[in-house]
Amino acid sequence: METTTIQLSNETKEKISSFGMKGESYDTILRRIYALAVKEQLKEFLLSSENTISIEEARREINKKWPRSK
Repeated sequence: METTTIQLSNETKEKISSFGMKGESYDTILRRIYALAVKEQLKEFLLSSENTISIEEARREINKKWPRSK
């Protein structure tokens, strides 16, 4: 795996290291933080009420399109 160097303030470096365990590399810590962030974004997306309608409204729309025959 190719590596790179990034510049961080000492404060940011300390904050990142606070998520790690003894002997763990910054790469490992950041990968774990990234995986958690992706899961959180997915959760927020799935639980978002943006562009949604209530179940009652959906039922009314269904009944308009496909009325029940008696």
